[in-house]
Amino acid sequence: MLTIYHNPRCSKSRQTLALLEEHNQDVTVVEYLKTPLNAAQITELASLLKLSPVEMMRTKESEFKEQNLAAADDETLIAAMVATPKLMERPIVTDSTRAVIGRPPENVLTLISGAK
Repeated sequence: MLTIYHNPRCSKSRQTLALLEEHNQDVTVVEYLKTPLNAAQITELASLLKLSPVEMMRTKESEFKEQNLAAADDETLIAAMVATPKLMERPIVTDSTRAVIGRPPENVLTLISGAK
């Protein structure tokens, strides 16, 4: 079972979800703007992604600049994603042991080989 942290307004997120459905994957869709993640969930995703918190953020968003996050520590960055979910990169797909960012959507194909 795969989980996609999805923003239906994002074309890449929609394309990634469609790709998963085309490959007949069982997918749990979490609209993270409606159901924000907590700090522990974001920390877990960063670990599964093998990325630092800043690497899983949308650094070009105005909120990133407004909150002065460029030199922030990991704890501050995670707190910023909790408070402002749109700062989190999208979509993120996980099989609970690994995760990828669906940019480009084809990145999720690496998870499909082991999922069903």
